[in-house]
Amino acid sequence: MGVATTVTDYYEALRRGEPLYPYFAERDDVVKFGVGERLTGYDAVAEGLREQSRTTGEWTVESHDLLADSAGGVGWFSDDVTLEWTDLRADERYSFETRWSGTLARRDVLSEKGEAADEEWLFVGLHVSAPHEL
Repeated sequence: MGVATTVTDYYEALRRGEPLYPYFAERDDVVKFGVGERLTGYDAVAEGLREQSRTTGEWTVESHDLLADSAGGVGWFSDDVTLEWTDLRADERYSFETRWSGTLARRDVLSEKGEAADEEWLFVGLHVSAPHEL
């Protein structure tokens, strides 16, 4: 599985309400920036994504310009994504045109043992932002 496939699989998991934390490297220095948050470290990322799954639903994720590549076990991507969801607590719908970028590493590169894992890619950094009109 390549970087682009991992990113599109992440989008699909988000749409279906599946767990998202398995897409992240279990490292203290992993970071995820969302539209309104910064999570640092695997435990914080995993808990933040669990909370997101508990409190949101009806996700729409539409990729418009996915670019992805890799070299030497490190991958990167960028995308323009229409992102919509419902806040289940407030029963309010949100919609943003967002920009995504991130860095991924192959699992075998992250492993101390250096064992190959069928080119499984994990996020070590993910950034999602919504542009602000000036």
